[in-house]
Amino acid sequence: MASLILIACLAILGLIIAIALFLAGGYLWWRHKRSQLQFIEPNEDEESSSYSLRATQDIVDSNNPPSKPPIPIVQTTTPLQNNINRKLNGFLNLRTPLIGGSSITTPAKALNTSTGPATNDGTSKDSANKSISMTDMYLDSTDPSENVGQIHFSLEYDFQNTTLILKVLQGKELPAKDLSGTSDPYARVTLLPDKKHRLETKIKRRTLNPRWNETFYFEGFPIQKLQSRVLHLHVFDYDRFSRDDSIGEVFLPLCQVDFAGKQSFWKALKPPAKDKCGELLSSLCYHPSNSILTLTLIKARNLKAKDINGKSDPYVKVWLQFGDKRVEKRKTPIFTCTLNPVFNESFSFNVPWEKIRECSLDVMVMDFDNIGRNELIGRILLAGKNGSGASETKHWQDMISKPKQTIVQWHRLKPE
Repeated sequence: MASLILIACLAILGLIIAIALFLAGGYLWWRHKRSQLQFIEPNEDEESSSYSLRATQDIVDSNNPPSKPPIPIVQTTTPLQNNINRKLNGFLNLRTPLIGGSSITTPAKALNTSTGPATNDGTSKDSANKSISMTDMYLDSTDPSENVGQIHFSLEYDFQNTTLILKVLQGKELPAKDLSGTSDPYARVTLLPDKKHRLETKIKRRTLNPRWNETFYFEGFPIQKLQSRVLHLHVFDYDRFSRDDSIGEVFLPLCQVDFAGKQSFWKALKPPAKDKCGELLSSLCYHPSNSILTLTLIKARNLKAKDINGKSDPYVKVWLQFGDKRVEKRKTPIFTCTLNPVFNESFSFNVPWEKIRECSLDVMVMDFDNIGRNELIGRILLAGKNGSGASETKHWQDMISKPKQTIVQWHRLKPE
């Protein structure tokens, strides 16, 4: 009898645990779906649904903080949309710090966030430098090494409601990623530098020419705020049983877009880097008056991991060369346990004007090792004739054609 009672108690306890696990799983699933923030809006003119990202941002003067909460944006919608919008409005509030200045001049009161006095000249110079770095961080003017298709999208700005309207229309000539000779493509949308919040189109099954026709709304973005953002469109092939394959991506700095009207773009997708050596952001400047060549190593990103912990200890070694002869060597400090170091190191070399077209800079990103030999992560050769690639040669030629100007450019590191 006692054994029967014990078995019954165990059965009841097991049932209670199963119910608790089921409820917990349902709650976690609901939180996951809610975090995706996919708001479906009926649209009779388009094939698919639309998504809305409400990014209400507060732009205030730090010296005079407001005493009242910000007034939400009012839009003319149907009762059903109003009901949904009331639930969604304020759900996601992006507070990402700016990483660049704007090329548009605005009143100082609207953009002043410092607590102390500052001169106009210093502010404009810092803003210009940040704007250059932000734009060149994502701008890649090199041609794709292989054809991975194109993407068609449009941009429009609603000045009244401070809303960026992005329509992802279609893809064209995408590569086949599945054994069936097709792909299941979808596009992921982010406004860099914010990588945490992203939106995705629906998956189009078994096609290499998908037609998404989906609209995304980025609300609460004043025009000067958009000048510091970069639109990132990344096309993936969906795979149910493994990690989604990257097809290609495109970066568009919004400071280059004319928002006076609706703009339509066809952009070639850039394939993901296969060598995975990483990229290096550098600048070149030459002063013919004093024969000074200046190389600035700003930062690197997505470097190849060389250590067991999945990191590297990168530093950069630079050789000034005349032909095949190495003349002068410089090094940066070592940055430990990182794949995205920020160097901010400048090296100056004395190069006469008559020899500027004959010399070159061999830039090597190395991984420091306490025990064994330091390993090469990747390298580039900056030269006017025989650079390591079209990007490096163009960078050098731009430096010569624009003396006394700082030319900033990203370069893909090449393996040995």
